[in-house]
Amino acid sequence: MIAKTRSTLSVSLLLLALAGCGSNVTMIEPTIPAPRIEKIPINVALRIPEEFKDFVHEENVLGKESWTIHLGNSNATFFEQLFGYLFDGVTVIGPDDDARNFAFDALIEPSIDGFEFSVPNQSKTEAFAVWIRYRLRIFDREGNNASNWTVSAYGKSQKQGIGGSDSLQRAAVLAMRDAAALIIMQMDKATNISSLAGGGLAPPTSRPVKVAADTSSNQVPDDEEEDFGVFAIGGIDDEAE
Repeated sequence: MIAKTRSTLSVSLLLLALAGCGSNVTMIEPTIPAPRIEKIPINVALRIPEEFKDFVHEENVLGKESWTIHLGNSNATFFEQLFGYLFDGVTVIGPDDDARNFAFDALIEPSIDGFEFSVPNQSKTEAFAVWIRYRLRIFDREGNNASNWTVSAYGKSQKQGIGGSDSLQRAAVLAMRDAAALIIMQMDKATNISSLAGGGLAPPTSRPVKVAADTSSNQVPDDEEEDFGVFAIGGIDDEAE
């Protein structure tokens, strides 16, 4: 009877321990440092899909740690702020709005193609890391597909305290800032969006163009970080801030 009681108690404690391994991360609204750039002289409409605004990533790490990461409104806020820095004018429209009712030169629709993260138990380090791959679909004012651009970004944050939610959240914010820097530096070069200013149209034979700004092989060591006049690009580490 005693052995059975101990066995039942052990199972109960194990279940409690496993239940305590879940972590929920709700993103705060990120802030982007104001870049030192000239705006692209174009007015854009920013259309936010529901699945983008409500993006949630769920994953079990090593079969025992359950993580739920809510990017939520942080994505919409991020791009609204970013494009406010980058373009002359930005109009945010909903997924069900008729774009023909708005005045713009180009319409941009962002989405998330991929989201990955690592925790100290995986990497055997004291760091949390986040990788985000965004896709930006660009259309002219007639609805023709002008460009289809993917941007891969990375952020890393050192573990702080007992839980890891705050550190993972910070790594995600740093990845978003990394994406912002890449978009600011390469947007017009990769997409030629400025050609749509004043009602310019995409070529009739244009097809989606996939230009990846992948930072995975372009990271700058902390002690050799370069200043590109905007803020650090090529992966952002909180130790380098």
